[in-house]
Amino acid sequence: WIGILVLYTVHKGQFNCPGGGLLHSYLLGLILLLASIICALSALVYISMQGTISNPGPRKSLPKILYTRLLLYFPEFIWAVVGAVWVSDNSVQCEKTVINGVIGTVIASWIIIIFTIIGVVIVFDPLGGKKTFYLPDGVSRNLESSQSGQLLYNVKSSATRVWEKRIRLLCCCIVQDDDHRVAFTSIAELFRNYFSDTDLVPSDIAAGLILLHQEQDKMENCPKEPEEVLCHSPSSPMSGDLDVELENAAHYMLFAAAAYGWPYYVYTNPYTALCKLNGDCCRNRPTDSDITGSERHNFHFGSILKITGLQYRDFIHISFHNKIYEIPFFVALDHKKEAIVVAVRGTLSFEDILTDLSADCEDLTLEEVLENGFVHKGITQAANYIYRKLINDGILNQAFTIAPEYKLVIVGHSLGGGTASILAIMLRNSFPTLRCFAFSPPGGLLSKSLADYSKHFIISVIVGKDLVARLSMPNMEDLKRRIVRIVANCNRPKYQILLRGCWYEVFGGDPDDFPTELDGRNQDALTQPLLAEESLMVHRSPSYNALEEESHLNSPPQYPHLYLPGKIIHIVEECSSRRLCSSDIKYTARWSNETVFSSILISPKMITDHMPDVVLKALNSLSQEHGSCLSC
Repeated sequence: WIGILVLYTVHKGQFNCPGGGLLHSYLLGLILLLASIICALSALVYISMQGTISNPGPRKSLPKILYTRLLLYFPEFIWAVVGAVWVSDNSVQCEKTVINGVIGTVIASWIIIIFTIIGVVIVFDPLGGKKTFYLPDGVSRNLESSQSGQLLYNVKSSATRVWEKRIRLLCCCIVQDDDHRVAFTSIAELFRNYFSDTDLVPSDIAAGLILLHQEQDKMENCPKEPEEVLCHSPSSPMSGDLDVELENAAHYMLFAAAAYGWPYYVYTNPYTALCKLNGDCCRNRPTDSDITGSERHNFHFGSILKITGLQYRDFIHISFHNKIYEIPFFVALDHKKEAIVVAVRGTLSFEDILTDLSADCEDLTLEEVLENGFVHKGITQAANYIYRKLINDGILNQAFTIAPEYKLVIVGHSLGGGTASILAIMLRNSFPTLRCFAFSPPGGLLSKSLADYSKHFIISVIVGKDLVARLSMPNMEDLKRRIVRIVANCNRPKYQILLRGCWYEVFGGDPDDFPTELDGRNQDALTQPLLAEESLMVHRSPSYNALEEESHLNSPPQYPHLYLPGKIIHIVEECSSRRLCSSDIKYTARWSNETVFSSILISPKMITDHMPDVVLKALNSLSQEHGSCLSC
């Protein structure tokens, strides 16, 4: 608006040319129209800042202004069309600078309109009406079972279709077959179940994460509980093996990182990687029998050679084939450790993401485990694919024919770590000396019985506050409830939470002590949901719980608890300053247990702690300090 106003003021006396009146009228009308839009937006911003997240009363006039802004889109669109027609009229013979300025104005108007439409399409929730559909108490109890069941089914089906369309749109660039369609439906039901019972918008979630992070930082300054100190005691019999396992983990992490191929090599060597790969990858190109999957320029294989330091003759099999439930891996001879290494790649494609999100439970029965074991469905199917390749195609037989005295080691990072763990469980009977190193595996992987069984031969390595290692459906449900509770009970406006939170995340300082409705309540009262909290849960909504007697807040978990595999090494930073640490970061490692990862921790490093280069750096740092005490 300011730019157009300046343009109109500067060229005010230059519209006396043929057709100049049209341009003059266009600019004047646009100035008035944009002024009206700015007034409506300013009113929207001001009213949106009133109240709190759980107290929308001061914002009750917001829908009227929102629809007023919506009505202004029609004259805005019409005026943009009129401006485009007038500018393209050859009868207009004004100065070139004036015409160019008006053309720029028209283009800017269309850009704003297009981006606004895209934003509305992205933000608009077609399930909003269904979420706010409430049944009176008497009606919900008097409905016939067939009617109520059909109503609930229709709402759930509608929500599933919406999520399925969103997922298909995100994955429009990949070829879709029956496996993809089944995965889309399964993932859509997962998202529908997770999001259908809350009335939160993205900014509410962001405010909740900010509040949780600051609350968490306050808790970290409190003294440790005696049980927590005891579980990390250096007197544990496993602590003597920690140095050896860290050295092994640092060695095998190279193989897990190498499985990512050229993206990881370029990421860690941004200035020299392409030159090195261009010079080396054309040499020693493997034959078609050694490698499967598309690898036109041989960059993946060249990167694996660079990262691992192995020779071409050390590789038994390399697969870059990638579909849903089918992930790349390679088999190589590690002469330094006298091991046959199976390295499984982590998440690097849309297909891998779909495999990650296929988080239903699946049975995995073993003779050694008395209780039936549950595992992550998508990762288990990926492990089944590699198992068939290794056994049915004779890849492991070929490897042990070459090196019969070597032991089998399976490694992987992230999705690859989870797949390697389940693959190791499947191969354990055939190869009793098998070892597995799972780096940053997903948290919701194995049931308790399988997790205990895997402690004999699997080592999991977790760095810091890694999000993926804490990801499971119960943990996500717990995070959702924590967000609902903390945003519902905060007495500050959301804009203050977001602004102060951004300052805290960027510049640090002391956590804000936001006043909440929780202040002054006794411990018994804290176990009961507040009215504000219940207002953010879709209470008695047919989209999730209209027919149940109990509140969803007090209902038992609908997902079984799944845990990290094997014995767990937890690596944490030693740094006096939480934000601006020196480049020479010190790490400590300790044996941990699965209960430490039963809650998602909010941190700026919750994503970076998962990255393979960070894991490798931490392991290398610890292995170089082999003589120091690494237990807490």
